[in-house]
This record gives sequence, C-alpha cells and structure tokens, in this order.
Amino acid sequence: MLPGVGAALGVRVERDGLPADPLGLTAALSGARRVAVLLVDGLGADLIRAHADLAPTLAAMSGPAGDLSAPCPSTTPVSLATLGTGMPPGAHGILGFVTAVPGEERTLNHVQWGDDPDPAAWQARPTVFEQAAADGVEVTAVGPYLYKGSGLTRAVYRGAHYPGSVGPGDLSAQMGHALTAAPRALVYGYLAELDLTGHVRGVDSDAWRAQLALIDRIVEQVVDTLPADAALLITADQGMLDIPASTRVDLDSEPALDEGVRLLAGEPRARYVHAVDGAADDVLAAWSTVLGDRAWVTSRDEAIASGVFGRVDDALAARIGDVVALARGTWAFTATEREPGPSRLIGYHGSITATETAIPLLLARGAALS
Repeated sequence: MLPGVGAALGVRVERDGLPADPLGLTAALSGARRVAVLLVDGLGADLIRAHADLAPTLAAMSGPAGDLSAPCPSTTPVSLATLGTGMPPGAHGILGFVTAVPGEERTLNHVQWGDDPDPAAWQARPTVFEQAAADGVEVTAVGPYLYKGSGLTRAVYRGAHYPGSVGPGDLSAQMGHALTAAPRALVYGYLAELDLTGHVRGVDSDAWRAQLALIDRIVEQVVDTLPADAALLITADQGMLDIPASTRVDLDSEPALDEGVRLLAGEPRARYVHAVDGAADDVLAAWSTVLGDRAWVTSRDEAIASGVFGRVDDALAARIGDVVALARGTWAFTATEREPGPSRLIGYHGSITATETAIPLLLARGAALS
C-alpha cells in the first residue's frame, strides 16, 4: 500500500522488481499533494463490518481496493515492516513477533528490541519513507513516544521524522500539523490501543467496543482537519480473535513437543520451532502427530516453497523455525511456564485465517479532491 502512496506523490519507489503501485492508488489519490496513512493496530476488516454501529466514520469511508491481506505471520512487527518497506516478510527479514537470531542461542522479541541486533543490518531494505524523503517529500511518522528510538521504529520507519505522541489526541493533532507543514507531505500515524485492549480483554468485550468507538472519534478528527488537497488512508496490521480455554494447547504440558527442541519462537498462533542438530525430522513428526489438524505443521523448506512469506532471501531463511506451526480455527499453542504473560491473553492473532489476515483499506479525501 505505501509504495502506491509514494507513487501517487510522484516518488519512484524501488521494490526489487515488484510493481510500484499494485493497488492502483495513483488513480484513487489523483490530485493529492499530501497523504496521511493511519494504521490502527488490530482493526481487522471483519471487526469493522461486525461493529459498524460503533464506528460510523470508518463504516462510511470508501474502499479504493477492497480488503487487503496481512502478511504471514499476521502480527504487528511483520506487518509494520511490510508496510514500511513495501516488501514481503521474506525480503525484509522481520519474520515473526519473536524469531531466532541465527548463529546465536537466543531469540529476538521485535517489540522489545533496542540496538542488538543493529536495526539497519537486521532490516536492511530501504523504506518507502526513506525513498520519499530523498525525493523531497516531507515525511513524518507519528506513534507513541515510548517507541521513539526503538529497534523496530528505526527498522521500519527509517527516513521519517518521528516526534513521538503522548496519546491518541496528540497523535491526531500532530498528524494535522504535519499535513499542513509542507506542500508535499507523507504523514503516517500508528494507534496501538485497540490491539492492546483486544489482547487483554478480548474483542468480544465492552472494553474493546468502547475502544473502537474512541478510535472512530480520532479518525473523525483527522478527517475533519484534512487540508483540501490531502487524502487519508486507514488500514491495519492484522485482525484478532478470542481464544477460549477449550482450544488452547499448553506446550509446557506436552513433553513430546519438547524433545529435540533447541529454541521455541513465534507466538501462540504462529510457532517457529528450532531443532537441535539432526533432530528436525523428528521434531516435525512429533509436532505433526500431537497437533494433528489443529495446525498447519510443516518444515521450513515446505513453508518457504508455499510462498506464504513471499520470496525468502537465502540469508534470512534461518530466522524461520525448522518446523512451522500455524494454528487453524481458534487454536493457540501457549507456553504457560516459559511465556506466562502471553499465555494469559484472551485475544490473539498471528496465523493465516481470514479473520486475522483481512485488513481494511479505507479512503477519505479533502474538499478539493472529492
């Protein structure tokens, strides 16, 4: 999506041979000299449709290209890197919420990432923000101040000025100011609260519904302050679903799933399993037998060959587990001893079901573009 925005602003976006504007946004954004992109974490397309009464502003917006599909795994770091670079996970290398660091006996949690590994080396692809800035576009990324300078921020928003926001109202105001600060501008905003509420309280909760109504009000504020020659696109990184206790497998209570395992990575609906040398086939057999039809369990090579990560650079393949387990239905594979916090959540995402992968692309135009 973001490469299409760049193309609409006259930027020649390099995507390693992939189409510069695969969604046809140049036509949808015709005449816009300033474009804002607001990503609402956890705002699945199915969730908007199911709660249109709580989000009238979102429900009334047009969709220039229909639903989009989140990358795999359908999780925030992966999706933000795909949005920021315009490349699939197999090319940018942020291939999960938690992945192994090849050659080292450790994992990297991408939302708790600082300087190690070096963000510029771990995600080496140029971002769309960098390419737009080099072309003279004023580029701003507005997100929580907490994330300013984090490894993920530097990896996926590289090239954008990141002032940091202290709350949703501040984000709305900063996006409005950035849109009017230059005659040619790309402004990105990120709202985290809906996803956090869904994880902790569940998407079928009063708390989540109240948060959606607040998000809709923020969107309304951004729309109301659009300059006449500006456009606003709303999207998300993934959807979410609630996981009942009856469809959870506790990996720490299944000894057969620990035999031959060197590192457990990923998250409850998208597991990467790294085996000790020589044990990959046995680990694959054990996970396939125990999980059965509750997951798509496959080898790294087969997962890569399926195209689920896009084309995977050879140098990045080891970040994917020897065994990949993507949950079906409402199953989740928690680890209550090793991962007590994540195992207590209610809402999850990460796999490839339609509820998790269908994300919106909604458009509002300034007065001169309507």
